[in-house]
Amino acid sequence: MSRSNKKNAAFVIKAVLIYAALILMAYIMLIPFAWMLSASLKLEKDVFSFPIVWLPAKLQWNNYAEIWRKVPLLTGFLNTAKLTMFTTILQLLTSSFAAYAFAKLEFKGRDTLFMMYVMTISIPWQVYMVPQYKLMTWLGLTDSHLGLILMHAFTAMGVFLMRQFFVSIPNELLEAARIDGLSEYGIWRKLMLPLSKPAIATLCITSFTFEWNDFMGPLIYLSSQKKKTIQLMLRLFNTQYSSNYAQIMAAATVALIPVLTLFVFLQRYFVEGVASSGIKG
Repeated sequence: MSRSNKKNAAFVIKAVLIYAALILMAYIMLIPFAWMLSASLKLEKDVFSFPIVWLPAKLQWNNYAEIWRKVPLLTGFLNTAKLTMFTTILQLLTSSFAAYAFAKLEFKGRDTLFMMYVMTISIPWQVYMVPQYKLMTWLGLTDSHLGLILMHAFTAMGVFLMRQFFVSIPNELLEAARIDGLSEYGIWRKLMLPLSKPAIATLCITSFTFEWNDFMGPLIYLSSQKKKTIQLMLRLFNTQYSSNYAQIMAAATVALIPVLTLFVFLQRYFVEGVASSGIKG
């Protein structure tokens, strides 16, 4: 066998092993979701039966109807959608504004300020959770959607992601736009944002997913039943003496649909954005 044939054979074997490993990892990660969907279609007594029956003989679709009557899920959905939409939009605006300044504007201490801001990513939320709560209490923003929105309106990770993408855009385009009379805000709106769709989609997915699935924030700050989110509503299926896991899994499946829908529509941009933020800058 010639050297070129050996290289080709080694390349094929390597590719097969890599894809086999990726398929195995994907299968392992999908098992919990498959179990959740399977459990949502079972009777409560059959959820933890062994051996596991992935597809029950009689599908209990009434679980999906019962959850809306048992718990005010619609209120939770509306509250979560409100918090998620406002927070995601604000994060897109604040992150793109700050990223444009850090990437394309010259001012004293720019790089130092950027590094200090990005370093805040390494600080766990538990470290400043109590001071943050005291601040929100002092401002009168506890048990308020506004408080949660303002706390999550800024994200260092979003600034880093957008800045890495903005750096890759040639400065010559900006100079030409300035010669044409565009202001810095005009350049941001008409030039930078249209060229940054992958980064925007990536930030949109990550922000939307985090806010939609956030549990600790609403748990700490929201006490009124009418203001609680979908994640807090899932706790209402637990009583003092029992938990209906079939209905919990049905509600969790329904709560997952918006995130999956968003990812399906933006996954192409998401992959491009992650790759670009890692290799450019």
